[in-house]
Amino acid sequence: MGNIVVAIASVLLPPLGVALGKGIGGTFLVNLVLTLLFFIPGVLHALYVNFM
Repeated sequence: MGNIVVAIASVLLPPLGVALGKGIGGTFLVNLVLTLLFFIPGVLHALYVNFM
């Protein structure tokens, strides 16, 4: 159940998905920048960080 919530958050709000999966740190900041610049790379990064 938890993985489903993280996956949905990673697609809709990628920084939230990273924060839920890995916490707030360097990975979160990288994802925040990617999401603010370009949305799709932020989504891909969030999915990669949480599920690879």
